[in-house]
Amino acid sequence: MSSVGPTDTDVHGERRIEWLHEVCSALHDELSDLDDGLPASYIPELSRVDPDRFAIAAVGRDGRSQSVGDRSHHFTIQSISKLLLYGLALETHGRDAVLQRVGVAPTGDPFNAIELDEEHHRAPNPMVNSGAIAITDLVSGGNLDERTAVVLRLFERFLGRRPDVDRAVCASERVTGNRNRAIAYLLANGGIITDRVEETLDVYFMQCSVLVTVEDLALIGATIANAGVHPTTGEQIFSPQVTRDVMTVALTCGMYDYAGEWAYTVGIPAKSGVGGGIVGMIPGVGGLAAFSPRLDEHGHSVRGVKVFEALSDRFDLHLFDSDRPWAAPT
Repeated sequence: MSSVGPTDTDVHGERRIEWLHEVCSALHDELSDLDDGLPASYIPELSRVDPDRFAIAAVGRDGRSQSVGDRSHHFTIQSISKLLLYGLALETHGRDAVLQRVGVAPTGDPFNAIELDEEHHRAPNPMVNSGAIAITDLVSGGNLDERTAVVLRLFERFLGRRPDVDRAVCASERVTGNRNRAIAYLLANGGIITDRVEETLDVYFMQCSVLVTVEDLALIGATIANAGVHPTTGEQIFSPQVTRDVMTVALTCGMYDYAGEWAYTVGIPAKSGVGGGIVGMIPGVGGLAAFSPRLDEHGHSVRGVKVFEALSDRFDLHLFDSDRPWAAPT
């Protein structure tokens, strides 16, 4: 991370990166024996993953990175894709148009709750499934192939490579996705999405099945935290306004019915996925990520939550900490 260190003499250069590695390595060792939780079972393919995979990664706004554990292991991004698609929708259609379909209110309910904002005739927020499906419906293109290409190109800009899709997971999601199907048809019935329901669902299942590593997640987080500028390519992927909106919704809604407690104890804009990943964005500093498939009752990585709690507490990473030396300019 580009601005974290134990003393004034350690906050620059290679010593800072080495020190971060030491901290994350110790934390990885401490939590590796934690065996609470199980991999997601409602998607059959996800239940077959190795539950004891575990990795931690950090990327600073300067592009320097550090990672420990199963850093090269690929897993499906799942709901973390909602962050990127929300940003794409804001960039493509503008804030007002997106707000007409999807609000920004936390629900306090599980991610797959079947509910709409009846007062404003829209989905409640883009991080729950109803809002995410409405956001995916906004992906431009005349057919499934064109819309899929738009999504994969977005991932490519963040990851620096054309992403692979886990076709087995995607097929499993499609076969078992009747709850999402019900949500989508409810949205269509209310005129919130178009009548190309099955096509939009295919795009949605595909985006959730994109394969990433924990280092990829940290890079995504660092790009968003860096006002949308990619730390290594220098490309402005999202505008500063869009990244502000994305991080705001991540803080208030990104952890579903655990969002209030997360904001209170961790205080880092973040998004989880049932594949076991969690990505956090520290504005102006960089991205943090953790991966472990064992999930708690909210659908979040058990070890991942512990990682973020420990790092936030140790380094005053909460957005509202009064003394934030980690945010000082480098």
